[in-house]
Amino acid sequence: MSTYRLDQLFAPRSVAVIGASPRAGSLGLTFLHNLIQGGFAGPVHPVNPHHREIEGRACFPSISKLPEVPDLIVVAVPPPSVRGVIEEAGRCGVAAAVIATSGLGYGPGSLSEKVRLAARRHGLRLVGPNCIGVIAPRAKLNASFAARGALAGDLALVSQSGAVAAGLVEWAAQRNVGFSAIVSLGDKIDVDFSDCLDYFSRDAGTRAILLYIESIDNAQKFMSAARAAARTKPVVAIKAGRHAQGAQAAATHTGAMAGSDAVFEAAFRRAGVLRVLDLDQLFAAAETLGRQKPFPGNRLAVLTNGGGVGVLAVDRLIDLGGTLAGLSDETRRKLDAVLPATWSHSNPVDIIGDADPARYAVALEALLTDPDNDAILILNVPTAVTDAPKAAAAIADTVRRARANGFVQKPVFAAWIGEDPESARVFEELRIPHFATEADAVRGFMQLVRYREAQTELMETPDSLPKDFVPDTAAAQAIVKGVLAENRHWLDPLETNALLRAYDIPVAPVHLARTPDEAAAAARPIIAEGGTVAVKILSPDIVHKSDIGGVKLDLTTEEAVRKAAVDIFERAARLRPEAVVKGVTVQPMVRRAKARELIVGLADDPSFGPVVLFGRGGTAVEVINDKALALPPLDLKLAHDLISRTRVSRILKGYRDVPAADERAIALVLVKIAQLSADLPDIREIDINPLLADQDGVIAVDARIAVAAETRKARGHPRFAVRPYPKEWERVVALRNGREAFVRPVRPEDEEEFRRFFEQVTPEDLRLRFFAPVRDFSHTFLARLTQIDYARAIAFVAFDRETGEMMGAVRLHADANHETGEYAILLRSDLKGIGLGWSLMRMMIEWAKVEGLRVIEGQVLRENATMLDMCRQLGFSIRNDPHDPDLRVVTLPVAEFSDMALLPA
Repeated sequence: MSTYRLDQLFAPRSVAVIGASPRAGSLGLTFLHNLIQGGFAGPVHPVNPHHREIEGRACFPSISKLPEVPDLIVVAVPPPSVRGVIEEAGRCGVAAAVIATSGLGYGPGSLSEKVRLAARRHGLRLVGPNCIGVIAPRAKLNASFAARGALAGDLALVSQSGAVAAGLVEWAAQRNVGFSAIVSLGDKIDVDFSDCLDYFSRDAGTRAILLYIESIDNAQKFMSAARAAARTKPVVAIKAGRHAQGAQAAATHTGAMAGSDAVFEAAFRRAGVLRVLDLDQLFAAAETLGRQKPFPGNRLAVLTNGGGVGVLAVDRLIDLGGTLAGLSDETRRKLDAVLPATWSHSNPVDIIGDADPARYAVALEALLTDPDNDAILILNVPTAVTDAPKAAAAIADTVRRARANGFVQKPVFAAWIGEDPESARVFEELRIPHFATEADAVRGFMQLVRYREAQTELMETPDSLPKDFVPDTAAAQAIVKGVLAENRHWLDPLETNALLRAYDIPVAPVHLARTPDEAAAAARPIIAEGGTVAVKILSPDIVHKSDIGGVKLDLTTEEAVRKAAVDIFERAARLRPEAVVKGVTVQPMVRRAKARELIVGLADDPSFGPVVLFGRGGTAVEVINDKALALPPLDLKLAHDLISRTRVSRILKGYRDVPAADERAIALVLVKIAQLSADLPDIREIDINPLLADQDGVIAVDARIAVAAETRKARGHPRFAVRPYPKEWERVVALRNGREAFVRPVRPEDEEEFRRFFEQVTPEDLRLRFFAPVRDFSHTFLARLTQIDYARAIAFVAFDRETGEMMGAVRLHADANHETGEYAILLRSDLKGIGLGWSLMRMMIEWAKVEGLRVIEGQVLRENATMLDMCRQLGFSIRNDPHDPDLRVVTLPVAEFSDMALLPA
């Protein structure tokens, strides 16, 4: 349901407390007091059949007996009564309910599931159960049993834990930090993190969203909502249970290393969510984001009256990956003129322990105008000869003048060591982020830097895959289908080798030998070329070959190979007589003197589905534990980012007499593994270790692949947390001029195609499409057109099959409830009247049908007669826009649409 009826949850016209009670300390009385004392302007009705009045207010026996239908009810009744309350509320038309009651159970058949189904039948939204409630300060709504209300502000807090939510309310009250809303989700049987992300991302009164997460129930829904929200405002998350084990045992190194917390880290990174590790960091993020907008750059200047604390700040900055700013020559001259000769003459700018307010002010003025820094951290260490509050006031006056003059909007952070209350009030008045320690201040600065970097990464254009990469998907599917037909979980080495080759992943050749003589014969050409041989047992029943001595390495003669095979067969018969032995595999020992041993793999996370792993490989891979994870699908940009997050990435570079490894070849393997996972949902696990990499490329030496039948049906890949490129929507369409167009979903690498396309569209056609003259096709503008979330939007791009030139595009973006889609279309100005517009509209409407959208809408300029005529022929209704007389709103009920209308007139 997503944002459906959430407006009435956060801004209700009336509220009823079900289970209200006059008993001191009861939940019912606490909710009633908080609603009344919070200043809620609408009616607040107590409901309890055992009382006629509570706290001087008339008490009603049931919801149906209230004088009006409340938008919101708060439920504080025993567990057995909750279902009946929700049933009655739904029948009466209540929009939302906060269920504080705990103990409703979990899973199918539980009371909580029955409550959820009862609410869904009536479109009633539920928060909880087992939650402390909802606080919406702008509406003066405190529908919670928190100890106090919250100040109005622009931070939204969504917490799975009521205790954490209550703690943040207390902390914020002491720091004068305000909230747009606070939501305690509890067991989240209906309203969840995704719904709140969708709601607050569109809420003009919310500037940043804070999340406290213990679990995610629907990874696809969460990732889609988080990615959409993070593109519009900062999203900060803390994940509890970082060291909980995702699995007790794993059959591969990849499975063992892809722990649940590492997967959450990968998910947050992919979504552009800023992750923090504890409540201190979350508080610091709240402090920073509540007072300072993100800014360009990452160079920090430090102004301090204590050299030691300034050095500590620099150390912390470097620890967190920050950049210490330089000082321009002009700034040095300014500071030399106004500071004592003993000042530090470098960054940190140490203005000496006896610095008075005037010295702080003049030094800050110089730093504010210095182009060599992007932000300034001001530190103050209390001494007997300084006045901390006056120094704070001087800083505030300087910042106020700079803002008033409008020539500088550089962010300023402050850390008054010891957190002087009077100084804190000065900073709060100007919304200057302030902290108790230099470490907290630097962390706050870096959180904003990380957020801005995440936004930049979300907008970057990835590299294109090689044009000649065309995997043999049919061959790979046949292999997997054969394994599943035999009820096997693991591919044998021959099948693994063939499947990797189907995706153009370089792999050492493998030969099957059923007898020792066949093994010797298979080894002959390898030995003749001076190579050495590995012989391994081939049995579906023996997973760990070395446990029975089933692996023989570095064999240099045919006789040695024959004897090795004899020994392996004998050991298997003696130690595992029940095992089915198909033979042995014979393969060359791959020797690359200066190659790096890597691991590449695919794991299956219970929450987020397939996860790609990369790191340092070899026999000690789990001990070294140098790895990074990413959610597929991947492009080359994301693959290179995955590589860069490991320590082994450093030795992929050239050093001494070792040439640099071919990092692009490594990245290609990662992209191909991700694509393999997208094409073959039955693949559950891949473990390539080692993958050898050097200047000549890569080769997989050993690999294992596990499969399991995928029975779930879903739009896109059933287990991907991020919807992959929908290749099934590629089409070839015939046009009236005898030409053909290749139409496919948009890709991020289409940015340059769009830039060239817009050059061939007349200014008038651009105005009709964008409702205003468009001249600047910036990277940000084009990225928003080419980088879409396929889970909630589609854009089809048409290319001329002969020339490859872009001909036009149509896009449809679904709302958060996935019910209504807003469309837009644009054709090259010289290609009208050939049926291209009809074909694109047909694909767009077809997509809407498959995705289950109910309505397609669009806005068309009144003067755009061509588009209005096409809409009319397609069956769209047309009405005036009540807010703009120059616009027409066109609407098409998807279910009523006839395929006949798709034929061009």
